Amino acid sequence: MGGKELHETNFEDGSEILVCQEDLRDEQHPDDNNGIQLKVFTFSMSQGRCRTLAAVSLTILAAVLLIVDIALAHRYNKLTDTHLITTDVNQIGEELDKLQGAYKTSVESMKDAQKKFIMEGNSQTETKWEFEHQTRRSKDYQDQIDQFQEDISKLRSHLPIINDGCKYCPEGWIFLNSNCYFYDFSNRFGVKTWQKAREFCQMYGGDLLVLNSKDKENTTVKYLMTHQNPSRPEEAFWFGLTDSQVEKTWKWVDGTTLVEGYWIEGKPNYFSNDEDCAAVMAKENIFQAWKDSNCGSQRKWICEKVPSTQTDPL
Repeated sequence: MGGKELHETNFEDGSEILVCQEDLRDEQHPDDNNGIQLKVFTFSMSQGRCRTLAAVSLTILAAVLLIVDIALAHRYNKLTDTHLITTDVNQIGEELDKLQGAYKTSVESMKDAQKKFIMEGNSQTETKWEFEHQTRRSKDYQDQIDQFQEDISKLRSHLPIINDGCKYCPEGWIFLNSNCYFYDFSNRFGVKTWQKAREFCQMYGGDLLVLNSKDKENTTVKYLMTHQNPSRPEEAFWFGLTDSQVEKTWKWVDGTTLVEGYWIEGKPNYFSNDEDCAAVMAKENIFQAWKDSNCGSQRKWICEKVPSTQTDPL
């Protein structure tokens, strides 16, 4: 019969036995032992297949394990590299922080140096300015010294007059600031109008006082305050200033125009056309000591003249 053939392996010698299943089924009286043999043969065939499959499976498993091992190793290496890279980054970050700190310190030092440089520059500039200032002051001092020497020379020329002032000023006059002045505090000559007072001064070679400087203003007002009758604090003295020729154009008796006045506040007021003559009062504030007054009113007066070599007795 052309039935299927099966190969069977002999357990004892390892030889293969060809078994025909159809021949086995054609036997009329199958032997129990043969049935057992068939079963054994079948079992033996299943065991062989299992061994082959197991070997293949183990091989595949080994290959898979190898691949997994390689993959894990590669992954580990990558993780290790990543760890190393992270460590390096951390180290670089620390170094960068140090460098940044050093940079900031350097910048601060540079700024401090710049500030010191600027301060030094400013100090040098201030020193230069102070030097220039002191140089100017030295020049001013030298100019003052020269002026003092000139004044000393002039004063020396007046020493004979000072030592014996009565020989160079009329009787009843005083020698003050290199000039002769007349103040009548004794009421010897009474009071006069502005014009009469001027004529009195001219009779002795002088004129009414010209107060055209702060120094003369200060000297005159202070002298009045120390010699005037305390019971008549508002008494005013004629001096050589008038606007009788042109209203509001004040001129001195020497013909020069007033530049700086020391008027009492509100004066001159120009309310009356005949208040064309000026009078000075004894005031603590020397800058407010003048008043305009009617030229015809009766007042005391102040005369001024240069010293002379001959006496002009009153």
